[in-house]
Amino acid sequence: MDHEAPIVHDVLGIPWLDFNLSTILMTFIASAIVFIICTVGARKLQMKPTGFQNFMEWIIDFVKGIIGDTMDWKTGKTFLPLGLTLLVFIFVSNILGVITMVVFGHDLWWKSPTSDAVLTLTLSSLVIVLSHYYGVKEKGFKEYAKDYVRPVPFLLPFKIIEEFTNTLTLGLRLFGNIFAGEILLSLITKMAMIAFPLTTVVSIVPMVAWQGFSLFIGAIQAFIFTMLTMVYMSHKVSSDH
Repeated sequence: MDHEAPIVHDVLGIPWLDFNLSTILMTFIASAIVFIICTVGARKLQMKPTGFQNFMEWIIDFVKGIIGDTMDWKTGKTFLPLGLTLLVFIFVSNILGVITMVVFGHDLWWKSPTSDAVLTLTLSSLVIVLSHYYGVKEKGFKEYAKDYVRPVPFLLPFKIIEEFTNTLTLGLRLFGNIFAGEILLSLITKMAMIAFPLTTVVSIVPMVAWQGFSLFIGAIQAFIFTMLTMVYMSHKVSSDH
C-alpha cells in the first residue's frame, strides 16, 4: 500500500520506541465493539434465549467445543472467558479493514489492527506467558519443570526452542493472512480508479468477492488462533498430552 500508517517515533526520547497510532486507535475501536456486543448479548437474559442472546450462547457453546476438544472440561472451564474474548476480538479486528479503509492526510488510519505484526505477536506472547502461568498454577513449579525433561532430558533445548517458535508462528500466521488480504483490497481499489468509471464497474465484482472471502478468512483465523491457544494451554495444564 502506498499509504503509510501514522507512527510516532522516538517516544519519551527512546530512539527505538515507536507507536503506530492507527493500530492503537483500531485496537480501541475493536475492543469497544466487542464490549458492546457482549453487553447487548447479556442484557435481559431469558430462560428461552431469542435473538441476539441466542447468537451469543451459540458462540459460547462453540468455544466450549473448542476447549472440550483439547482438554477435559473440569480443567478447561477456567479458559472459557479467555477463549471467548480471543475469538470475538480477533474476528472483529480481522474484518474492520475488510469493510473499508480510511486514509487521512496520506496516512492509513482505518484498517484491521491484526494486520500489524506488533499486535499479533503481542497477543501470541501473552498466550504463551499465560500458558506457563497456568501450568505452574495447576501442577506446581517442580512438576511443571519436569515436563521439559520428559521423556528424556535430551529434549530440553528443543522444548525451549519450541516456545519461541510457537510464539512466532501463532502471531505471524494471523498477521500474514490479514495483511495480505488488505494489500489485495488496496490493489483492487487502485485498479478501480485507473480509468473511472469503466474500471470501477469492472472492479465491483472482484472487490465484493474478495471482501466475502476475507470475511471467511477472518473467521477461520480467529478460530485457528483460539484453537491453538487452547492446545498450548492443554499442553501445560494437562498431565496427558
